[in-house]
Amino acid sequence: MKIAYVLNTYPQPSQSFIRREIRALERQGHEVTRIAMRPHDGRLVDTQDRHEADRTDYVLSKGASTLAGAALRALGRAPAAFVAAMRVAWQMGRVSEVGRLRHLIYLAEAAQVAHQCRAAGIDHVHAHFGTNAAAVAMLSRMLGGPAYSFTVHGPEEFDAPRALSLGMKMRRAAFTVAVSHFGRSQLMRWADPAGWDRIHVVHCGIEPARFANPVPLQGGPRRVVAIGRLVEQKGQLALVQAMAQVTADLHLTLLGDGEMRGQIEALIADLDLGARVTLTGWVDEARVNAELAASHALVMPSFAEGLPMVVMEAMAAARPVIATYIAGTPELVRPDETGWLVPAGDVAALARAMEDLAEAPHDRLCRMADAGRARALERHDIDIEAAKLAGHMTAAKD
Repeated sequence: MKIAYVLNTYPQPSQSFIRREIRALERQGHEVTRIAMRPHDGRLVDTQDRHEADRTDYVLSKGASTLAGAALRALGRAPAAFVAAMRVAWQMGRVSEVGRLRHLIYLAEAAQVAHQCRAAGIDHVHAHFGTNAAAVAMLSRMLGGPAYSFTVHGPEEFDAPRALSLGMKMRRAAFTVAVSHFGRSQLMRWADPAGWDRIHVVHCGIEPARFANPVPLQGGPRRVVAIGRLVEQKGQLALVQAMAQVTADLHLTLLGDGEMRGQIEALIADLDLGARVTLTGWVDEARVNAELAASHALVMPSFAEGLPMVVMEAMAAARPVIATYIAGTPELVRPDETGWLVPAGDVAALARAMEDLAEAPHDRLCRMADAGRARALERHDIDIEAAKLAGHMTAAKD
């Protein structure tokens, strides 16, 4: 098939799972065109992300005149369809947090996307996230573009389903993808029950070959890593507070950057944890892998999630996981078998889990590591998951 991925900002350092999915589809013989509204506004550290940026066509970089021309062509080509799409964009803008004008811009973007897809002979459009990329894919379909689908990750979509017109996007889609059964249950809340069979679970995936020879767990003082954007939903402030309660010999490395970095650094200083907590900022995939290999476990203290990629990657790398009991995480992490699950926001419980990790016998950690690795590789092979996605696309082909 000829598939177009329609995305808002691509590539982004935190969304390597999209890159892996695209490349898996290409390995299976599908031709994938990358269309994004805009590039990442920061520096791309990873060479793979820079390569993806070179292969991506950016809609907004074409300028206002090109988008206006695309909208006029769409109006002339099918006036009734254009008016209907404009009404839908206006309706979505009325309930949206970003407003009507922004949705009229989405309409112009959709006209350009529909034009590019027709010119390239695209069979199917797929978007990631139920936000503006899904809106553009839907409006493109209304303007004569290919059938579309989109993957919902959460938690953002579940925080504002009405403002995102999530039900409308699902109703007009050929199908919708959830990354976990929990995610599917949330989408079922906003879908007509008659359409529940068009909501499919397709996991985000890992490339097993990358984890073919995991570094064995080492002895010595225990080290844990937390990987992710430094934002409110990830719970790093609670993690630092928990570290202050841990009396065992344990070191925490925080990998990532974001808007809460200043607050986290200040809390580390206030709690005098500078010798026990390291904050690296953004690092490339090689550094992430090296830090994970040097650790004894991943800790994921999130308040809200979909199904975190870093959890499945850590498990595939034979590392136990300490995570919060939220969203799709319990579908992957099994207490006492592959790691620990604690209530989100419970600092004392998180501290107890880290104490348990720090004091656990080495062979217990190794058993958890092996069980987690087997579970992640069984459930999250990207080639298997991409084949599932392609099968749904083929079944929906016009």
